[in-house]
This record gives sequence, structure tokens and C-alpha cells, in this order.
Amino acid sequence: MIACACAFACVFGAGAAFADDATAVDGQGNALESSDAAADADGTVAVSDGTVAVSEETDAGILDTCDFGMSSFKRLARGTNRGVDDVYYGYRFTMAGQNAFAAVVTDAYMIVYIPEDVLTELGKDIHDPEFQTDFLSTLTALDKAASKGGQPLAKMSSTTYFTTSDTVVVGEYTYRFGIEIEEGYYYATCTLEGSEDGSGGALFFDTGILGAADSTVVKEKATGFAALVQFFQKLDWSPLWVSLRTTGVAIVVIFLLGLLAAWGTVRMDDRFKGVVDTVFTIPMVLPPTVCGFLLLLLFGTSTPVGRWFIAHGLDLVFTWPAAVIACIVVGFPMMYRTARGAFENLDAAMLDAARTLGWSETKIFSRLMLPLAWPSIAAGTVLAFARAMGEFGCTLFFAGNYAGVTQTIPIAIYFDWMGGKTDVAIFWVIVVILISFLVILFINIYSSRTQRFKRKEVTDDEPAH
Repeated sequence: MIACACAFACVFGAGAAFADDATAVDGQGNALESSDAAADADGTVAVSDGTVAVSEETDAGILDTCDFGMSSFKRLARGTNRGVDDVYYGYRFTMAGQNAFAAVVTDAYMIVYIPEDVLTELGKDIHDPEFQTDFLSTLTALDKAASKGGQPLAKMSSTTYFTTSDTVVVGEYTYRFGIEIEEGYYYATCTLEGSEDGSGGALFFDTGILGAADSTVVKEKATGFAALVQFFQKLDWSPLWVSLRTTGVAIVVIFLLGLLAAWGTVRMDDRFKGVVDTVFTIPMVLPPTVCGFLLLLLFGTSTPVGRWFIAHGLDLVFTWPAAVIACIVVGFPMMYRTARGAFENLDAAMLDAARTLGWSETKIFSRLMLPLAWPSIAAGTVLAFARAMGEFGCTLFFAGNYAGVTQTIPIAIYFDWMGGKTDVAIFWVIVVILISFLVILFINIYSSRTQRFKRKEVTDDEPAH
């Protein structure tokens, strides 16, 4: 074990040292000098003292102390290793355009490519320390705004190489910039010698267009009340409507099935009651993803049931009906257990008395059991509604995430947060909390009124002294 650990440390330690000590050369074999202006004393990326104005969409930025700006900016957290027309070009990132700059970031170094024509037009020297610092200040601000929770460039500690060469070699990795692989689309590629996986040569990638400051349009983010108005104007309300529509249909089915299942179970022979009750209740204790997976197996194309539905023109998987079914599955046990408990607490002697009077089981259920158990049934309905509306795993697994179709509020929260839209995710969280609060408040108020009514009846029935 010790020998293996030592070998492991030697291999990876040597690899790390190689990456740190590797020399960067351009396409002509000339060594690139690391930027003296690109790092602070702690090794992190250096920034100017000025302020960078960043656009609301994080696609443009200007440093107030320099005469150039960046537009069409984007940060790519990952590239692709896929070839084009069966030709492998390397691990590639899409550049912002033919004359775009590019910054490939690794743990050990960063390569900044700027086309010579762009520098000439701006009257800049790529080796000028002041230009390098201003460039990195603007790049760092834009990268931080677009990082969406990823490691920002400002916290990276690495050697920076500035180059106008479209080919750079660092160790075993070769980087190429401005390659038109598809018509009108330009890429930066990273290839590893002897391999068809160059992903180890890039952590993330920044690109954009460098231009004069007076031609760079920066629409800054609104603040205060204007920001609130803008937020609601741009907000996609479809998750709320999808949630209400899906849960509204589901709760009707849950209500009917829950009542019938509870009524049938309480009248069932004790030998079968335990098994049937377990089947009806188990979705409440299973992880939602397991429920979704089972539904996917049941209604998917690999099962007879799924193929039967498809043959009759009903493909359920990843559709809105699938979202309704997912809500029914997870919400049904809540309604069933509440209704069954309410029915079992009714006075059995009273029900038997109704039978001796010639009442049918249907009449006893509709005229006696339902009215007496209604407070509990109402509470169970509301709880089932809240449970169905809050469903995430089962819906995502079985119905997918399609905006305006199957994307409910819980799913929107997850994907908005993953997409860096934290403000939108927080808004939907607040909406869910308010809905949950109203549900619990309704149950408490309804239960309180029911108890007061019962106490009043008892008081009225007491004999006067």
C-alpha cells in the first residue's frame, strides 16, 4: 500500500511539476514570456485601480481608466471532444467571432490570445504591462459576473501568457485559436499529444470581442425599485401556471381515488387489509426518484404497458400527463391515509344502526361517513395538494424538464439555481414558502372552526340546571 501511494504521489506530483515548469512556445517555436503585469504578489490575477462597468447580461464591460472595452463576452465552463464529420480537432470551445480574443485557463497557466489585427486597430502593444493589467481587470470582472458559482478567474493563481500567435504549445498540449471548423463558426482547440481527449488542458474558457470604448455598449443592471419592476417584467411565470394546472387536475383524481381506496380498505377483510394498505402507502415512504424510475419502467417503451399506450397514440413519458401522474402517485398516500383514519374513528355502532334501518353501503358512505369525516378529509385534500405541488424528483424523472410544459416550481428552482439565476430561484422559494404557509393556516383555521362548532353542540345538548 505504501509503495502504491508513493508511486501515485510521484506520478501525479511529477505531472503537476511538469505543468508548472512547462515552457510555452508559439507556432514558430519562439518561447513566450510570462506576463510581469498579470499577477499580484499572492500570485492571483492583477487588477487595475479603476472600476469596471459590467452589463446586465454580463456580455460587455469597460474599465473607466482605459480606452477599450469588451463585448460579446461569454464564459464556457466546458467544451466538447466531439469531432466534426468524423474529424477530431481537439477539445474545442466556441469563440465569440473571427476576431475574438480567447483566454484558456488551467490550474498552472492561462493563455490569452488576441488577434494582431485587433491590437493594431486599437493601437495597443500586447507586451505593454499597462495594457495587460487593464485587459485582465476587465476580463476578471466579466468572468466573475458570468461564473455562476464556478471558480472565478480572480481567485486563480497561475502564470499568464499573452500572445498573438494562433498556435501555442505548452508541454504536451497544443492550443490553436480562430479555427473555422464550421462555416461562420470559429473555435479554440486543445489537443494532447497521442490522445483524442484534450479536456485536461483547460478548466474553463473566456472569449469576447475587443474594441474601442466608445463603440462598446454597456447596459448596466438596474437598481432599487426599477430593478424590481424589471425583474417581474422578465420573469417567466410558466412554472407557477404549470404547477397549478398539474396539481389542480391531479388533486381531483387524488380526492376521488383516496376516498374510494380508504372506504374500500376499512370494509376489507383483515387478512388482506395489511397488504393492500402497504401498497397504497408505500409511495409516501419511497424516495421520489424511485417512484419516478418505477413509473418510467412501467410506461416506457421497454414494457408491455408502455408499448400498449404508444400503440394507442398515448406516449406518456416526458409529457404533461406524465407530470400529472407523478403528482397523483406522490399525493395519493396523503389523502388515502387521512381519509382512512377519519373513517376508522367513526362510531361503528352508529354505522351498524344505519344498516339495521335498511340503508345501503353507498347511502351510509355518502350520507353518514362523508359528512362526519369531512374535516379530516378536507385537511387531507389540502395536504395532498401541497405535497403534489412540491413534488420534484418523481416529476423530473418521469416527465422531464420542459419549460411551459412539465417544468413545475420545484424543478424551476433547481435549474434556475444551477443556471446562475439565483434571484429567480429565491423568488420561487418564497412562493413555495407562502403556499405552504397558506396551506397550514387553512388547515388550522378550518380545524379550529370545526372544534368550536363541536363544543357548541355539546354545550347546547347539556341539560339546564
